[in-house]
Amino acid sequence: MQTKAKTLREQKNLTQTELAEKSGLSLRTIQRIESGNIPKGFTLKAIAKALETEPKTLFSANEENSNFNRAKLINLSALSGLIIPFGGIIFPAILTYKTQDLANRELGKNIICIQILLAFFTSILLILSPFIQHGLLIQFPLFLVPLILFVLIKLFVVIKNGISLNQNNKLSIQLKNNFL
Repeated sequence: MQTKAKTLREQKNLTQTELAEKSGLSLRTIQRIESGNIPKGFTLKAIAKALETEPKTLFSANEENSNFNRAKLINLSALSGLIIPFGGIIFPAILTYKTQDLANRELGKNIICIQILLAFFTSILLILSPFIQHGLLIQFPLFLVPLILFVLIKLFVVIKNGISLNQNNKLSIQLKNNFL
């Protein structure tokens, strides 16, 4: 709200005092709005009318950022799979299905799909590693290789997607076909 209201005021070449007079609000109220307080009811309508815009446009930038904050949380929750078995699937699923925003829900489903595939392939490799180790007569505990790869790949995916969500509000690593 701060940047949107201030930007609109500056585009109209108004000072805070002039905006206060035009909207019928106090100078202190204008200052509070520009510093981040979110107006409601009459105040919101008055400032929107004075800036010749719709009340919903004053909130669009902040709502968009808060929407993607939920997607960032879903992405970050996938790291719980490093501590809790299948936590990288369970916690993102809970956060995804509790959200009402459709964009977040789609991003969450993409995150969950990646985590399911990662857990599936790691499980297969962990099951096969003793047989491969025995067949090739390897003395090194081969099951450590898939575990280390799992941790590294999970960290890479979560960090890469987190950076992408911060920069352009979309996932950089996702499946072409979402199976959820």
